Parts: sequence; structure tokens; C-alpha cells
Amino acid sequence: MAEPGVPGGASEELDLPCGRTVRAYDLDLGVREFDCSCGESHAVVMDIHPLSRFVPEFMVDILRQTVDTADDFDEFTTAHLMGMIREEFPEEIVSADLSDDGHVGYALVWVADIDSRRLHEIAVELLVELMEHAVSHAEDGTAMGEFEKQMQEFDVAAFVEEYRAERNLETEHDTAI
Repeated sequence: MAEPGVPGGASEELDLPCGRTVRAYDLDLGVREFDCSCGESHAVVMDIHPLSRFVPEFMVDILRQTVDTADDFDEFTTAHLMGMIREEFPEEIVSADLSDDGHVGYALVWVADIDSRRLHEIAVELLVELMEHAVSHAEDGTAMGEFEKQMQEFDVAAFVEEYRAERNLETEHDTAI
């Protein structure tokens, strides 16, 4: 068997949950989703995509300040978020580590069996759960009640719709707000 990271190796192709295969080299840095020959759209996330792809910068700053990481990353990153998603949906997410391959421009890539909008919703839902967990450990007893009250009014689908419209995620030239 060829070595991962070597052209012709195992990491060059990703076996998608739909049964199709995609070459990592065909996923350029700007792609967020692609239409598969299976008839469905698959979300694509790369480690170089900023967390602000999913939530506003102020929230990214809060996550980085409050979440301690126990790995090689200095702060909470897209890789951590995708790890959370993959843990929740192991059958729907495939990934490849191309960190030894300098030709693709990224180190890690994830491809989902769902479209980018649904993946965005899942990302926001999991980040809200993470924040809820963090607030539950706060010394301020009123913080949890206030957080729960705000979350009752929070509509994930509406947030994602508005955020995607503001960020113009329909093209590879999206920018943070």
C-alpha cells in the first residue's frame, strides 16, 4: 500500500459516505461545497478556513479566550470545531490529513455527506452547546439562567440564513464581517 501524503497514496482520495470518491487535489482552497455525481451537494471545510466562516469574529474571540485546547494548536480552531462535528456525525464526515503534501495548500480537509448550509447549522448548534457547557461552570449563578433565556429566543436556522447572506457564502470570495 502506498504511503499517505505521497502522490498515489491513501490520503490523495477521500471515499465519501455516498460511495463516490473525490481527489483531494480537486478541492481548491476556495471551495465550500461541491455538487457530487451522486446528485447531492457535499460541504467542504479545510483547516485554513477561519472559524468566522460559521460565527462572527467576536464569538471566535470569546471561544479562543475561553476554550483550552489540549493539542498542538495554541487556540480553538476550525479543526476543533470539525472534530466536534465528526464526533457527533462520524458516518457523515470524512477527512484527510495532507500536512505532508505541500501541493494542496491546506493540511486537513473534511467533506460532509450534507450540504454547506446544513453543516453550518450543525456547527452553530454545537458551538451553542459548548458555550452552554462553559456557562454552566461559571461562578455567577445568574449567568446560566440568562444564557438559557437568550437561547430560547435564538433561532439557529434564521441566524445561519442571515449570517450567510451577510458574508456572501455563495462564492469562494466570502469575507468576515
